[in-house]
Amino acid sequence: MKVLIYGGQIYTMATEGETVEAVLVSDDCIEKTGSYEELRQLADKEIDLAGRTMYPGLVDSHLHLIQHGEKLMRVDLSKIDSSEDMKQQLIRSTEGHSGDEWFIGEGWNENNFPDRKIFHRSELDAICESPMMLKRVCRHAVLANSRALELAGITKETEDPEGGVIVRDTNGEPTGYLLDAAQELVANVVPEVSVGYLTKALKTSVDDLLKLGLTGAHTEDMGYYGHYSRPLQAFHNVIGKETKFRAHLLRAHIAFEEMMENAEYLEPFIDPGPMKLFADGSIGGRTALLSHPYTDDPSTSGVAIHSDEELKRLVSVARKYGEAVAIHVIGDFAMEKALDAIEAHPTPQGKRDRLIHAMVLREDLLERLKRLDVALDLQPSFVPSDFPWVVERLGDDRLALSYAWKTLLDEGIICAGGSDAPIEEVDPREGLFAAVARRKPEDTHDGYLPEQKLSRFEAIRLYTYGSAQAICMEHRRGLIKEGFDADFTVFDRDLFEGPEEQLLNAEVEMTVVAGEVMYEKNGEGV
Repeated sequence: MKVLIYGGQIYTMATEGETVEAVLVSDDCIEKTGSYEELRQLADKEIDLAGRTMYPGLVDSHLHLIQHGEKLMRVDLSKIDSSEDMKQQLIRSTEGHSGDEWFIGEGWNENNFPDRKIFHRSELDAICESPMMLKRVCRHAVLANSRALELAGITKETEDPEGGVIVRDTNGEPTGYLLDAAQELVANVVPEVSVGYLTKALKTSVDDLLKLGLTGAHTEDMGYYGHYSRPLQAFHNVIGKETKFRAHLLRAHIAFEEMMENAEYLEPFIDPGPMKLFADGSIGGRTALLSHPYTDDPSTSGVAIHSDEELKRLVSVARKYGEAVAIHVIGDFAMEKALDAIEAHPTPQGKRDRLIHAMVLREDLLERLKRLDVALDLQPSFVPSDFPWVVERLGDDRLALSYAWKTLLDEGIICAGGSDAPIEEVDPREGLFAAVARRKPEDTHDGYLPEQKLSRFEAIRLYTYGSAQAICMEHRRGLIKEGFDADFTVFDRDLFEGPEEQLLNAEVEMTVVAGEVMYEKNGEGV
């Protein structure tokens, strides 16, 4: 079956402003681009865009698909903007909880509260006696009540685990606030969910992404939910003949070797990616690893998740299997350690290492990055989420190369765009707006660090060609070009025209994956 798509603006994204009149799709690939009159003779079917605008399929370069589905299914605390409102939401949401039935909340952020309050376990005890775990928006910290700490065996005598902190009061008693590796002490005693639950969460997530115009995602799910085979089975259950979606799986270091030897995938829709590692935590929780102490808390410079030796050893394991690594690095000292490890064990030919977030850099680190064939996974929405409070954490002196997306692109470094959902909203329109405007939609100022604003072309390329480059697929994805995969995102308007707010107001009309319509507004969709 050959399908001709025509009748609207079709941006190739190869060069700024380049369009084609029509695209001929043969099965799952682009056979040819050209004029409507030339190609209509070859088509079995036609799709008239009726004035709408088509781009290469948008791909989120870093998120957690199953966790995004869980967020949609659970109590979402991310929009709450005061500690009192959070308390009242928790009271309402925990009604009926009893015994050892766990209550899990998602996405709280004390930086949105005027009083910056972080709840104490005793306050959570007064709300619910059942075990409670509340995940901070950054996913590098949780709050737990006394019952949850009890089940996890956390007491005054419990030592901090490597790469984590059990926050304590002046008497040495745990407050219920657990940072990075310490949160796993509680997470590990939460009853294991079923494959059926994981399947439901993943289907909820994928359906949502298709409606938002995303044709694929690079996702980290293999280090959670018990043995890797459980989330992997959920992927096999959801993605296949009926639902086409491109899921590139980052493989957590704890599951990596076994997955290299035993796991089966479903390429090209479910494909194996690099070993995923964490070098540090988050700026919000003051666990991102900085080369100098936090400006608003000189007692800490953050948390190293692994020792230098362990980080290098893990990279060497990936190299043993001829694979790349994807390292979570937010602070500049974490980036330094990650680059040390990569330089000690060079990237295999045909692969590309990834450095995820890359939020605080230095000039010397920028020069080292330019000498390596690496991709940086950026989250534009972090800018309106983190500013202005992040200035308190970092101080003015570190801002020149913080959240510096424009500088990175200008220096020729490969950059891809994503959301880190469920930490940020998965909607790519919000990411595009954040990259271009660097402010919240309701703000009227010129943007945070406005010199780092991206053009609309640069922003859209993050989610198209940039995401393809991140997985060494730039030879067949990310552009509308002959021989490339037939993945398209169709909007009701031209994103290059009108005010910046058009990026937010645009409606997704159609999402096409491998030549098949997976979502159509006012249609049957998937």
